[in-house]
Amino acid sequence: MEHLTRQTLGDKALATEVLKLFQTQTLGLVDRMEAADIRNRRELAHALVGSARGIGAFRVAECAARIEKGETGPGEIMHLSSLIDEVHEFISSLS
Repeated sequence: MEHLTRQTLGDKALATEVLKLFQTQTLGLVDRMEAADIRNRRELAHALVGSARGIGAFRVAECAARIEKGETGPGEIMHLSSLIDEVHEFISSLS
């Protein structure tokens, strides 16, 4: 939250809106990644890297960056899914 607070200049309403946008962006993302070809998977991962960094979800960003670079094993997308779930749970706990 410290990173997001700095990014939003302490505006709690803006921070809440950004977190909700992240939740919306990531709903179904893992399913889309699994169904995508390599090029589209990397594009989806690239978009996620930026938005995850923006809210301070650095573990999500690091995992997505590995997927974007193609440096992944068979379980990397599932790992990303569990990291996204953790962020969703954290966001939900703020309400």
